[in-house]
This record gives sequence, structure tokens and C-alpha cells, in this order.
Amino acid sequence: MKNSNKIKSHILLICFLINFLYVSPCFSLSSREDLFKNALNLSSSGDFTLALDEWNKYLELFPNDAAALSNRGNIKLVMGDSEGSIVDQDKAINLDPEEVDPYINRGIAEESLGLWLKAKNDYLYVISKDSDNFSALYNFANVEGSLSHWQSARNLFSKASDSNPGFAMARSSMALADYQLGNMDESEKELKKLIRRYPTFADARAALTALEWSKGITGEAESNWIAVKELDSRYADEEWLINIRRWPQKPTKDLMKFIALE
Repeated sequence: MKNSNKIKSHILLICFLINFLYVSPCFSLSSREDLFKNALNLSSSGDFTLALDEWNKYLELFPNDAAALSNRGNIKLVMGDSEGSIVDQDKAINLDPEEVDPYINRGIAEESLGLWLKAKNDYLYVISKDSDNFSALYNFANVEGSLSHWQSARNLFSKASDSNPGFAMARSSMALADYQLGNMDESEKELKKLIRRYPTFADARAALTALEWSKGITGEAESNWIAVKELDSRYADEEWLINIRRWPQKPTKDLMKFIALE
């Protein structure tokens, strides 16, 4: 009899807790949206530690929210947890296989681990669903560059730029691919166009510095480099250029040779 009463008490307690979680005004639809927006705002503002805490709290309450899982995966990637990011993107894909963003996000995490073919497959899947998805095109181009397939990379950067004409980094990357392929005139024209439109765009100025120096135009190279140093000092870091920004080998080597003469 005592055991029966204990079981009844436990059942009543569980029913009370379930009722509290799903009926209480604390977890109304508007409150759920507020929790999601708060985590998203923290992510956008760069408060990654706080954002991760908020996504964790949100997902404790709503574990099957694919968008939240994908967003938490992005934060994990930024914080250096590539494997954890992939786990979250996998879960998001299983919950909502038709949404393309988790495939792109997983591909970026796979790239960070050097899993080029897995990343390529994710981007190809997205492109098969949306041939003008500039993010998938651009990231696929980066993978091709990492595999030294620079003609393919150049074509993909061009497609990404066509899909999003304001995507300056795609145009700069296309010019860098041309530089690597020896298409120096095309590269120079594109870089100068970019700088005219975006005078503070460090990537294009750094690339033009290397190109002009390689052609013996030292005065203009030095002028562009002065601007680059004020805009973004990372361009003096060869490891960052190759592994993070993913520049091709030739412009990277030319820029490092130029810097060595300073």
C-alpha cells in the first residue's frame, strides 16, 4: 500500500511538472520567441560565451528546434569547437533536412578540420537545391582553392559574385585566383575596380600591393601597403593569409617578399 501511494505521488509530481512546463505563462509562445531573439542578439553582437549559455538554456527547453541547434553550432565553431558544431548541425539537418543553412554551416565546420571532401559534398547539395546560393558557391570555391584547383575556384568565385554583386570578397578572391593562374591583367583590373568602389577594402589593397610589387611598380605598391597596415594588420601574417583568409600561394609569397624588404 505504501509503495502504491509512493508511485501515485511520483505520477502526480511528474504530471504537475509537465503541466508547469507546457501550460505556465513562463513558457508561452512570446516568451519562447524572446528567449530565441536574446540568444540570437548575443550571437550577433559577438558575446559568444553568453550566447552559448543562452542557446544551451533555450535548447534545454526546446531540444528539437533545428534553427537553434544550427545557431548554437555556429557559436561552437567560433569558439573553436568544430566537432561540437558538426554534431549540432547534424541534429539540425535530421530535424529539418530541407533547410539548406545547416548544410552550409556544417561545411564551414568541416573546412576548419580540413575535411575538404565532406565540406564539398555539403556545398554541392545546397547548390543542387539552389544554384544561385552565393554562400555555398563562395565556400565551395574556397575548398577548391585549398585543393589547388584554382581554375575551378576562380569560376566559382565569379558565380558567387554574379549571384551577389555586392559581395566584394568574392570578387577579390576571383582576382586572387586569376593572379595565381597568371592572368595578371584581369586580376589588376578587378582589384583596381574594387578599390575605387571600396577604398577601405584591405583585401583588395593587399592583393594589389603584391601584384604591383611583382611587376616592379614599387611606389604604388608601397602606397597601397601603407593603407593596408592601417586597415588590417593581419595581412602581414603569412599563416593567417594561407590558413584563415585562404589566399593562393603566389600572391602570398609575393606579398611576403615585399614585406621582407620594408
